[in-house]
Amino acid sequence: MKRIGILTSGGDAPGMNACIRAAVRAAMAQRLEIFGIERGYAGLIRGEMELLDRKAVANIIHQGGTILGTARSPEFMTSQGRALAIENLGKRDIEGLILIGGDGTFRGGTTLSQECGVGIVGVPGTIDNDVYGTDYTIGFDTAVNCALEAIDRIRDTALSHERLFFVEVMGRHTGFIALESGIAGGAEEMLIPEVPMSVEELCSHLERNFKGEKKSAIVVVAEAEQPGHSFRIAQEVRDKLGFDSRVCILGHLQRGGSPTARDRVLAGKLGVAAVRALAAGKSGYMVGEINWKVAYTPLQYTWEKEKELNVELVEMRKLLCE
Repeated sequence: MKRIGILTSGGDAPGMNACIRAAVRAAMAQRLEIFGIERGYAGLIRGEMELLDRKAVANIIHQGGTILGTARSPEFMTSQGRALAIENLGKRDIEGLILIGGDGTFRGGTTLSQECGVGIVGVPGTIDNDVYGTDYTIGFDTAVNCALEAIDRIRDTALSHERLFFVEVMGRHTGFIALESGIAGGAEEMLIPEVPMSVEELCSHLERNFKGEKKSAIVVVAEAEQPGHSFRIAQEVRDKLGFDSRVCILGHLQRGGSPTARDRVLAGKLGVAAVRALAAGKSGYMVGEINWKVAYTPLQYTWEKEKELNVELVEMRKLLCE
């Protein structure tokens, strides 16, 4: 193998640039040429790629987002679109691809590999942390710290006004961000899809809190499949208890910003591992980190198997919210 490509696809995540930088440096150490493909699979279809070197990735380790850009590509889901992508790979003699993204990115890459034989290695890059085969995904730690800072700031206002706040965080269909930011922020309750809680149960818990010494409370809510549903929950609680409450939806704030040290180290580790895997002829795997060590998971597992929340943290939540 002499030439490989790298792309970022799906939602951006802090640390993607650190991963690109590490991959470029590792590729050069392996005497491989590496092409940066712009805007994910959309750029691959249009042949938008350029050779990367040390200069191209200088001073990007601290930047959020992705210098390669990212986009959804419905065209790539068609055989005609993939045929164009395969043609562009052939024009540049690219034999392997590093795919930074989530399970949707890996599905697309797997189909492409089956059709043209190009080697592929995935790197989990998503703030949601919902990819099977790794303890943490690139961007998750930064998103949690962003949410935590917001919770800390909101608590000041909640205490000053003796008020109930609902803080909604991202997480698609999972509660990873809500669970960790809620525990770290000392939230009075965390609403996560993996552990359903009725409004009646929530009201009972909040009422106990306010009857005690507490004069304020913060409830962290995972957006799950319904972004913005915190307003409905807040209204139902207001109707039942009469509590004066406010809603804060963090949204895409959690995706941007400079990555934490943890995300930068993880991104570098996985970027290097991805290049080494391709150079060794390993294809069809995602490189992740399990128990602090690099782990290789078949890409199909990333969408066939569901990643579960840390059981100890779920139990801790019950204890700390009492």
